[in-house]
Amino acid sequence: MNNKVRIISILAAASLLTGCGAFNSGSQATETNTEAKTAAKPEASVAADTTDCCGDKEKECFKEEPKDCCGDSAEAVLGKPEKTDVNIGYLNSTAHLLAFVAAEEGYFKDEGLNVTLTQFSSAAELVNGLESDKLDAAFIGSVPTLTFQSQGHDISIFGGAMTNGHGYVIKSEFADKDELGVEVLKGRNVASVKNSVQDAELQILLKNANIEIGEGDDKVNIVYFDSQKDAYAALLNKNIDAASAYSPYTSLAKSQGYKVVYYCAHEKALENQPCCRQVAKTAAIKDNPNTFTAVERAFIKAYHFTQTDHDKTIKDVKKYIDIDEDFIDTEVYGGFSVSSPDPDKQGTLTLKDTIIELGYTEDFDIEPHYNTDIYKKALDSILAENNDDIYKSLKEHFDDYE
Repeated sequence: MNNKVRIISILAAASLLTGCGAFNSGSQATETNTEAKTAAKPEASVAADTTDCCGDKEKECFKEEPKDCCGDSAEAVLGKPEKTDVNIGYLNSTAHLLAFVAAEEGYFKDEGLNVTLTQFSSAAELVNGLESDKLDAAFIGSVPTLTFQSQGHDISIFGGAMTNGHGYVIKSEFADKDELGVEVLKGRNVASVKNSVQDAELQILLKNANIEIGEGDDKVNIVYFDSQKDAYAALLNKNIDAASAYSPYTSLAKSQGYKVVYYCAHEKALENQPCCRQVAKTAAIKDNPNTFTAVERAFIKAYHFTQTDHDKTIKDVKKYIDIDEDFIDTEVYGGFSVSSPDPDKQGTLTLKDTIIELGYTEDFDIEPHYNTDIYKKALDSILAENNDDIYKSLKEHFDDYE
């Protein structure tokens, strides 16, 4: 079997294994006070209702008071966070909106956490931040996370952040409309970021189109930069014709007259590609499971908020990614990406096989570095409080693709 067929078969599997279409919209829950409800019911009645709610998922006890359905606070059930001061790193991307919304809507505080968000320029900087203990968690691209893991960095994935959301843009003199495909890159110098999902996807599409990488009229010359910001800025250089772009750089590029080569969400070979993951030191997760569960609960609540209040979500994101709100709306709700906390293990494992096929890295045992227990515990605890359609859709997706 030749490489082209193998790549296509691997990515066909990826399309089947990941499924963001499973994420549904629903109504936002109403919170109530545990002590007030307990006082309103005799102890025996509360115990009986609690058994029905937590022991039988088909029953809906305390339907009007979902937060206290099982009678205990999250901290009482899950345990107090081992540490409450948490530092989280992110990149200049709308892809990391779960952290922005969790901070602005008070979900971190609700979980007893004091969270500081810090922007970094690259995946390498984020990993260095984790390993030097300057960061407790970070949103890092799936491809660099996998390659760093393969090189012996003791970091683990414990959740998701975004699926799709990237592509390439080209100067308008080389394309008269959007989404002409990678063929328009022939004979062009293309700025990209090594060890990134954007670069891996481009290589996949070039292989599928039988286009070689290198200099020449029938080839694509890839010029590598250290960060997405640097790659995009390189478009100002007359020698660079096109560049990689993740959200929100694609919208910025369009506003500046560039054309979109492709959106990965619209490429069959790249459907539902896991982009960014939640990452932390493996030892930190083991030492502070309650803290990471609390962080994850905040992200899950933030996801719920993004599905129910688009306008406020956009305003929350703008506080961290200072671009026009219309661009944020396009990137977040335009159909080019999905921001979900689900770890999407099966999709990430398929991507791992793909980048090994591309020669990005050697094969390695990822199992010690992929923790889905944190997300499961956090989601289950939230479902015990509120099992509306949005949270149930997360549970269905996790059960299907864990």
